[in-house]
Amino acid sequence: MPTDQVAIVGVGRTEFARMTPGRSPASLAVAAARDAIVDAGLSAADIDGICTSGVTRPGSFTPDPAALQEALGIPLTTWGATVEIPFSFLLIEAQNAVIAGACTTALIVHAVYRAGPVGDDPFRPRLLSARRPARQPFPFTDGYASFAARYLHDYGVTREDLGLVALNDRQHAVRNEHAVMRDPITMDDYLAARMIRWPLGLLDMDIAIDGAVALVITRAERAPDGPHRPVYVHAIGAGRTEHPNFPNTESLGHLGQQAAVAAVRARSDLWIEDADLLHAYDGYSVIALNWLENLGYCGKGEAGAFLRDCWDPTDNVAKIRGRVPMNSHGGNLSAGGTQGAGDVCEAVGQLRGEGRERQVPGHPSVAVVALGGMYMNSSVAVLRAE
Repeated sequence: MPTDQVAIVGVGRTEFARMTPGRSPASLAVAAARDAIVDAGLSAADIDGICTSGVTRPGSFTPDPAALQEALGIPLTTWGATVEIPFSFLLIEAQNAVIAGACTTALIVHAVYRAGPVGDDPFRPRLLSARRPARQPFPFTDGYASFAARYLHDYGVTREDLGLVALNDRQHAVRNEHAVMRDPITMDDYLAARMIRWPLGLLDMDIAIDGAVALVITRAERAPDGPHRPVYVHAIGAGRTEHPNFPNTESLGHLGQQAAVAAVRARSDLWIEDADLLHAYDGYSVIALNWLENLGYCGKGEAGAFLRDCWDPTDNVAKIRGRVPMNSHGGNLSAGGTQGAGDVCEAVGQLRGEGRERQVPGHPSVAVVALGGMYMNSSVAVLRAE
């Protein structure tokens, strides 16, 4: 597939918060979508395609395309879809629809929402789909704890390697007014945090929030007409292996992450050596370490050592090659768990030069955004600005 055929021309987002009393997930989704359309310099009548994340995952309660169309007053659409998370999967569907001519300008929207009141456990509860009892434990914690334990065992590393992801993200979040967790932490804080399931503690897991993110996507040749610097989807892809589940995953060396990387590398003229920004998905800290290794920044089991080598003691964050930040908004561990929507929003904002006090210097032009987990929904996007 040729590169740079579509561009992100509009961005909308609500505030991220631990709770938003009086707000519904639908109201958050509509607010983000409205703002994205305005940001693109368009009106509702210019949108003819809508993609949402549906209700297929805990915490994902975006209205379906028809409901969103009615709420926004969009008079006519020619394409719509409801897609699994992470957020990059919505971007893939919108890109394909625009390139195929199913629509000319697509809106993608993802909302997250916590349960309330949350009773005696403020950490993890979210609204769940009707298919699962409301108090059933969040299932991915067990699986990713086993992945993390295997990682520590196979490579002879310690929990401090996981902790570096949490420390890096929290320090970036300190400068992000939208982040929900902004108090600085130390490695001692990380190690002392409540253990959830060994070796994953409270600070290894993303933060459940209320919020929404929306993007407007159109063909590349239309993008320069907008009010902002367009951000092109240079290349994007996803990958799964033959056993896309926890129990049957063969090894840490044969995962969806490697499949997604191979798919994008076959399409992209740009790669990590060209990147000015890195987003390594951190729904659990162990995912980010594996992304660093599978993207090619370092060898297997070496991500912790790599982060230490990159550590800037002045800013107390990792800077790849002395300048490239990882998860510059604070990631899902500190900015808030958005299944990658916040990562894409941050990458686009940085490439447009809108990072404010956390703007990456030197006019960044390439972002590598690696989203999703380690086995079933891994994806990589290379985003580019002129």
